[in-house]
Amino acid sequence: MHIDTLKKLAVDALEELKARDITHLDVAKLTEVTDLMLIASGTSTRHVAAIAENVVAKAKAAGLGPLGVEGGDNADWVLVDLGDVVVHVMMPEARVLYDLERLWADLPSDSDVISETLERFHERASMS
Repeated sequence: MHIDTLKKLAVDALEELKARDITHLDVAKLTEVTDLMLIASGTSTRHVAAIAENVVAKAKAAGLGPLGVEGGDNADWVLVDLGDVVVHVMMPEARVLYDLERLWADLPSDSDVISETLERFHERASMS
């Protein structure tokens, strides 16, 4: 499925159940794991779970089973992995605490810098 179609499917599913503060982050240059992250808030843990369940249901109806779902009922954060799009549905408090928007925005976008940083990390880890 084309990423724009997948994004629209996920955003529509989020909006259908009144998710709040929907944000998208293009992380394609920062990681090979996914291209796009969608972050949205719910008003209660049940609302968070229902929103995530709706994303999963809409994806399955479109013939795309999620690669994984983490979290669930009574969770303050549920992650739905759709491959090229990863959806994070969070309670506002968890969203502030983990601040994914800032975390991903602060990462260097140059792949050489990322490789160099990882190399230094591995060197330090092997010294300990």
